Amino acid sequence: MSNDKQLKQAVLDELKWEPSVNAAHVGVTTMNGVVTLTGTVDTNAEKHAAEVATLRVKDVKAVAEEIEVKLPFSIKHGDAEIAAAAVHRLDWSSSVPRDAVKVAVSSGWITLTGEVHWHFQQEAAADAVRTLWGVIGVSNQISIKPEANAGNIKSDIDKALHRSWFNPEHVMVSAHDGKVTLTGTVDDWSERALAGSTAWAAPGVMSVTNNIRVD
Repeated sequence: MSNDKQLKQAVLDELKWEPSVNAAHVGVTTMNGVVTLTGTVDTNAEKHAAEVATLRVKDVKAVAEEIEVKLPFSIKHGDAEIAAAAVHRLDWSSSVPRDAVKVAVSSGWITLTGEVHWHFQQEAAADAVRTLWGVIGVSNQISIKPEANAGNIKSDIDKALHRSWFNPEHVMVSAHDGKVTLTGTVDDWSERALAGSTAWAAPGVMSVTNNIRVD
């Protein structure tokens, strides 16, 4: 894509293509591959879907998400109701360890805390509560405490990345005490995201800093 005008149009087209987003409510600006989303939507789930859809577009380097959730008056719920629904949803999630996650709600904003063993469990908890009516945002502060016997994290991630066709000259891995840093360059955001999710899947990983550039 040769310029920001074309990138903006591609993002607008992708938002229109995404059925869970009302594209008429989302504004798009672009500068040097960085996309800013503005506007108002009815649910936090729609806000999240707009960001995900934007990241699917080739040549998007980063997204500044400034969309505001304004709930219709008829579906607003109190914090106690939202908290109870969130706890119930987490209890029914097969990906979230029972009683591992705590929920706090303030003015419709959910904060999740606690400890889990894997990143996918951390993400699953946020996904479970994100679509509840009345939620305007989710802060995922769940920490990851890997089980013992992490092995050689760097070597494990290198092998997994190379199985996924990543060139070792393009994506580099460093790891210390369960904290992983990725550097290098890839062609688009989906490749960057794939490298990050691959690193998160390694046993013993507590955090991933994804410094891979999209060129």
